[in-house]
Amino acid sequence: MSAEAADREAATSSRPCTPPQTCWFEFLLEESLLEKHLRKPCPDPAPVQLIVQFLEQASKPSVNEQNQVQPPPDNKRNRILKLLALKVAAHLKWDLDILEKSLSVPVLNMLLNELLCISKVPPGTKHVDMDLATLPPTTAMAVLLYNRWAIRTIVQSSFPVKQAKPGPPQLSVMNQMQQEKELTENILKVVTTRCSLLFQVCYDLGAAYFQQGSTNSAVYENAREKFFRTKELIAEIGSLSLHCTIDEKRLAGYCQACDVLVPSSDSTSQQLTPYSQVHICLRSGNYQEVIQIFIEDNLTLSLPVQFRQSVLRELFQKAQQGNEALDEICFKVCACNTVRDILEGRTISVQFNQLFLRPNKEKIDFLLEVCSRSINLEKASESLKGNMAAFLKNVCLGLEDLQYVFMISSHELFITLLKDEERKLLVDQMRKRSPRVNLCIKPVTSFYDIPASASVNIGQLEHQLILSVDPWRIRQILIELHGMTSERQFWTVSNKWEVPSVYSGVILGIKDNLTRDLVYILMAKGLHCSTVKDFSHAKQLFAACLELVTEFSPKLRQVMLNEMLLLDIHTHEAGTGQAGERPPSDLISRVRGYLEMRLPDIPLRQVIAEECVAFMLNWRESEYLTLQVPAFLLQSNPYVKLGQLLAATCKELPGPKESRRTAKDLWEVVVQICSVSSQHKRGNDGRVSLIKQRESTLGIMYRSELLSFIKKLREPLVLTIILSLFVKLHNVREDIVNDITAEHISIWPSSIPNLQSVDFEAVAITVKELVRYTLSINPNNHSWLIIQADIYFATNQYSAALHYYLQAGAVCSDFFNKAVPPDVYTDQVIKRMIKCCSLLNCHTQVAILCQFLREIDYKTAFKSLQEQNSHDAMDSYYDYIWDVTILEYLTYLHHKRGETDKRQIAIKAIGQTELNASNPEEVLQLAAQRRKKKFLQAMAKLYF
Repeated sequence: MSAEAADREAATSSRPCTPPQTCWFEFLLEESLLEKHLRKPCPDPAPVQLIVQFLEQASKPSVNEQNQVQPPPDNKRNRILKLLALKVAAHLKWDLDILEKSLSVPVLNMLLNELLCISKVPPGTKHVDMDLATLPPTTAMAVLLYNRWAIRTIVQSSFPVKQAKPGPPQLSVMNQMQQEKELTENILKVVTTRCSLLFQVCYDLGAAYFQQGSTNSAVYENAREKFFRTKELIAEIGSLSLHCTIDEKRLAGYCQACDVLVPSSDSTSQQLTPYSQVHICLRSGNYQEVIQIFIEDNLTLSLPVQFRQSVLRELFQKAQQGNEALDEICFKVCACNTVRDILEGRTISVQFNQLFLRPNKEKIDFLLEVCSRSINLEKASESLKGNMAAFLKNVCLGLEDLQYVFMISSHELFITLLKDEERKLLVDQMRKRSPRVNLCIKPVTSFYDIPASASVNIGQLEHQLILSVDPWRIRQILIELHGMTSERQFWTVSNKWEVPSVYSGVILGIKDNLTRDLVYILMAKGLHCSTVKDFSHAKQLFAACLELVTEFSPKLRQVMLNEMLLLDIHTHEAGTGQAGERPPSDLISRVRGYLEMRLPDIPLRQVIAEECVAFMLNWRESEYLTLQVPAFLLQSNPYVKLGQLLAATCKELPGPKESRRTAKDLWEVVVQICSVSSQHKRGNDGRVSLIKQRESTLGIMYRSELLSFIKKLREPLVLTIILSLFVKLHNVREDIVNDITAEHISIWPSSIPNLQSVDFEAVAITVKELVRYTLSINPNNHSWLIIQADIYFATNQYSAALHYYLQAGAVCSDFFNKAVPPDVYTDQVIKRMIKCCSLLNCHTQVAILCQFLREIDYKTAFKSLQEQNSHDAMDSYYDYIWDVTILEYLTYLHHKRGETDKRQIAIKAIGQTELNASNPEEVLQLAAQRRKKKFLQAMAKLYF
């Protein structure tokens, strides 16, 4: 059986239900068969395959009686085959986009030469010698089509992409490349009544001139003329011809590039694109206009960040060459770029910090102008406002001169974006931080300079009250205010002072007005300082409040002790706890005491219970949670119940599966939380409908509360268990096509009695949020990275999936310098990486990854190597193949296609001594491992 027949049999055997493929010779036997075949919705073989088959058969050499190879005979059979190929191309409307995509250069060259012959263009005739305007339309079209293809081939070959595969030796590649200039100039002289062909020719000529412009910039003018003429013709004609197709987006890109390279002399600034305006300004030295364009672009975001950075680099280079006048311009452009960066959430650049080392009034004025003009406060989102506010605060913190701080803090934008208390607290902190006083500068007026005993009005004292975080100073101000008026409630001075509702009722019930104001303000300021991580001031304020309430209210005394416990937890977590230092034993005892507290009528904040349980889990106090926690707590506190189940599940992991009763209990609790409660409701029409509520009231807490609690955890094993549970719950749903993998997934039940009750949409969202959170805690956990990769794989985001699969391997192998553990790169992971590469048309990568499987998948590897439209490095990857069978198949494949160069590369790869089958197994394994390492590192550079 021939190789061709074997391929056909293999193809048909894999699809037993499809009808047999029509063979090429059947079209010779029945004249009307081709037309019927092409009218089918999905003809098999496809039209382009028919062209290849017809021309291949028509160009086969013959052998005479002396066994000598002769050129293909010019007989009726071969002429009919060529005519059939032309008919198929006509059916495709001679669309070069389709033909170039599917046919190799030699085959398309042969097809177009046949078109020239049948159009009565004498072979060997130079097209420059032909007066195309006098030719019949069909002949002129054939000549134009051939020359269009020649130009497109030249342009395409100049792009940095993989070259088209060379054909068999007997098919000559276009032999008139050296006549490129004559071909293009000849087409310029063509005047034809077919305007639709004319604009297609203009477009292709423009592409040819644009390609030549890299070596001769004057030619860009010709390219510009052709591209803009193409736009005019398209506008005049209104619709494209059946035989002419133009990528109008690509044409617009060409026009924009030409506008930059050779701007028109009659173009106005309003008509020019921002790119063109910037380039014109740079050439003319109008740098102030560049700055204005960049400021406006901070609102429109039309210029890419990379382009703006390249302009700054160009200005830096000119400044370094001795043009000192550009120093100020460099700062202003850098300031514009920095504001654009912070608005989009990027960090402040090193260049800005260097240029702002010596600030002055002019620099700060300009920076404030840029900030003000770069944000529309009425339309801006809260995140944009937050980014701008944080930037202005950071600029203030970096300034030593208080005069400059006052310039920013008194600016309208600063006042609008920052809360009163934040703004004034910042100024106060700057004053206290400053180690010296600049006597040459007029001091900034501050309410802290006014003594409490001075004769001042109530408004000034209230401002002092808002600014102060000193408990003694707050007390003095309130005493003076109450001495001035007894009608005011000074705890209402600032609407930013917030006390939890569970506390406010008790505090506002205090009868003495001064005491009530003092307790409320001390607690509100202490809670705010804790929120902004100013723990030292928070501790002073809470201590003063505790001392005050101890005198008259045991209930408020316990409230303050609870808040101070929470403050101490936060202080430890933000300080030595981040370095892994265990908390002191007295803090652990206080946390236990809070959990076991049974004092009646004490207002309690839910967040304190959350933080205490999370604290015990994070510091592995599982002994207490599993064995020592009082039974009443499990019934009364849902967070203690959840913590006990998590701790017990982690503790039972090493044991046999049948002993993991707690895992089942935890599963049931979470399923209940993620279930939707339903109720029936009768409408006005009498029909009964089912209403589902997203936040179930059936569980021990809401899903949002569960997620909030989980985001307080940092212990890796606890997070892995929670993530594993939600992944399993996600996989249980019936319509899942691609499961997500996770560690310890086997400990959970395999089914749910009532699937309809679970809100799987919310489960999927929770899984994504948990993975994002866990990776923020530890971005190098390979198990979590695999889960993230599986999520991207399941949602068809294959490039992102490969990124995380490769990252998972890199973090546990010293960037692939060691072997990736087999429990990380399992066969399932490798198969998913193979599918990602296949769907990204990276077929050579597919073949190489097939070697990573425990049993090499030759069928998939061979099928992928047969693909000719590959978007990867192809033969550059052959050095990463260690399986001799795959290399032998590559050698055969390239020989069959006549691809001599690629065949030599494959032969060179197979001839390496370390791949010799006679080598010891250790040598072969070492060779395979070395190639795995290099291939994975190359893939990482590609996808990271």
